[in-house]
Amino acid sequence: KQYYLDVHIAYRQACLNAIEYLTKFGYSKAQAYAILGTAPVQGHISGVVDIPNACATLWLPTDIFAFDVMPNASGPVKHDMGGVDIPMSPDK
Repeated sequence: KQYYLDVHIAYRQACLNAIEYLTKFGYSKAQAYAILGTAPVQGHISGVVDIPNACATLWLPTDIFAFDVMPNASGPVKHDMGGVDIPMSPDK
């Protein structure tokens, strides 16, 4: 679905795509969310020139990881991140 020049939706999609990308390496979605919330990420509105689309990007420093998270020809390698639970709310 397209939204007319909505940079809020574009940035949210960039964050959700980053979370989905980190899950390919073995992180849970909650762990990936915590990484994005604590790492020095940079979000940019990259373009609002092609009506009706807006483009947002998210930069996550790769040197905070103990393994390579860059895209490569062999694809992502899952790592065992352990059973660390991250409480999301008191209800759960």
